[in-house]
Amino acid sequence: MMTSSLQSWPEPIVRVQALSESGIPRIPERFVRPPSERPSPIPNFAPQDPDRTRDGINIPIIDLAGIMSSADGSTLLLERISYACREWGFFQVVNHGVSEELMGAAREAWREFFRLPVEAKQEYANNPSTYEGYGSRIGVEREATLDWSDYFFLYYSPRSARNPSKWPAIPLSCRELISEYGKEVTELCGRLLSLISRSLGFEGDYFERAFGGEEFGACLRANFYPKCPQPDLTLGLSAHSDPGFLTFLLPDPHVAGLQVRQGDQWVTVEPIPNAFIVNLGDQMQVVTNAIYRSVEHRVIVNSAKERVSLAFFYNPKSDLLIQPAEELVTEDRPALYSPMTYEEYRTYIRTKGPRGKSQLQSLMRLPTKKLTP
Repeated sequence: MMTSSLQSWPEPIVRVQALSESGIPRIPERFVRPPSERPSPIPNFAPQDPDRTRDGINIPIIDLAGIMSSADGSTLLLERISYACREWGFFQVVNHGVSEELMGAAREAWREFFRLPVEAKQEYANNPSTYEGYGSRIGVEREATLDWSDYFFLYYSPRSARNPSKWPAIPLSCRELISEYGKEVTELCGRLLSLISRSLGFEGDYFERAFGGEEFGACLRANFYPKCPQPDLTLGLSAHSDPGFLTFLLPDPHVAGLQVRQGDQWVTVEPIPNAFIVNLGDQMQVVTNAIYRSVEHRVIVNSAKERVSLAFFYNPKSDLLIQPAEELVTEDRPALYSPMTYEEYRTYIRTKGPRGKSQLQSLMRLPTKKLTP
């Protein structure tokens, strides 16, 4: 966990849901993004199939059918995973083996939590020392531009960090669902991690060992994006890349909101029913020496619909020194990043808030030779 001594936020916390439900016609100035950071107008487009989105582009789709009972994977599947990790840093996973009923129940339990009276949710109010609990901002800088969202953050792994008493007691099924959901997503993560390792020519357990084995870190962030009267002026979550290793996002099936940067374009991801959206975090980019990469993404908001999503973060052991794998460092491709523990790394985003890929860029070493593609 974080070792910061900060026990309170620098300014009074504003619950975005309360602002939304108050019926204000304009958002407070604290939520207004600079013009260069505002989302482009999103046209009304209902995709007819999973290979098309409102942008006409879709992130890759990884179909795990047929391999859920073993670590085996065809050459074609490994090539598909390699392409997604090299070119996008994002993909959707279908036929993944996690119970569809469990996915739906977990998401709806959190939706029910966010519909509770604010007084009930305030019992779980968080602070910047660990971020665990009910929150409405990331970062502790005064007068920072705020995101149009509330959230609930909790630790799932290692077991020594898990404290179910801090998980919501209402709805009554929530704690049991969190435990079961975390178990199934963790198992899926292990299977996918093995395939990603093999797509780089490593043994299937390479990344699992590199990131701490059974002492890996995992946490869950339930996101709530309320209706917004001026969605063209703000963001639900600022552009950023995730600090950890892998993220499994269970999106709201009814409201698109995630946007992924592809070059100079922001691609709106249209969720496939019962699929997970998976993205690589900064630690994956560091260990693979930028062969695989994390990618900036952000969340847009909606004037007519609220949105709930669950992000499950799979992270390295907190005190483990992370650096490029020796096998991926060559004369033509020297080590691009300086070593740093994950605990030190994630402290940056928890202090500054989401700021693109500035933290990862700060670790970069200047290459002495031109990199091979």
